[in-house]
Amino acid sequence: MAQAGDLIPVGKISGVFGVRGGVKVFSYTEPRDNILNYSPLLMKRQGQWLEVAISGGQLQGKAVVLSIRNVTDRDQALALVGAELAIRREQLAKADKDEFYWADLIGMTVVDAQQSVLGKVDHLLETGAHDVLVIQSDSADESLLIPFVLDEVVLSVDMDKKLIQVDWQTDYL
Repeated sequence: MAQAGDLIPVGKISGVFGVRGGVKVFSYTEPRDNILNYSPLLMKRQGQWLEVAISGGQLQGKAVVLSIRNVTDRDQALALVGAELAIRREQLAKADKDEFYWADLIGMTVVDAQQSVLGKVDHLLETGAHDVLVIQSDSADESLLIPFVLDEVVLSVDMDKKLIQVDWQTDYL
C-alpha cells in the first residue's frame, strides 16, 4: 500500500468505454497519453491507494482509454468512475535544469524581487500561452495569479529552499 505523500496524481477515471471493462481517464500528464508510459499505476479505492495492472490503453479523443487487468465488464468499470490515479514519485524522469514538475512547485513560498512574501503556490493552471501559478496569501482571501515565465516573471526557483522569486507587484491586474 502506498502513502499519499509519495504519490503524484496523474489522472482520474471519468467514465467507461465499451462493454469489456474499459475506462476513460482524464489524464493530467502532458502530453495526455503520457499516462500510458507509467506502470504500475495506483488507484485510490475506499480511501486507500492500491496498485493496478494496466493491460492496454490508447488515446481516444480528449480521454485516454485504459484496460485494467481483471476488470472485464462494464459494471466493474462503472464502479471505478471517479477514482484517482497516481504514480510513485520515483517513477518520474529527472527534470532537466529549468524544468519543474507542478507537484514540486505546490506549497513553495513565493517572494517578489524585494524578498517580500506574496504567499504559497496553491496550484497551477494551464493556459494556452503559459502555465500560471495560483498563489494563496495568508492575509488575503483572494488568489494572486502569476504567469510562470522563467527569466522574465519567474526570476529563480530554489528547490532546496522551497522558494520561488518573481518580478511581480501585488497591484498588477
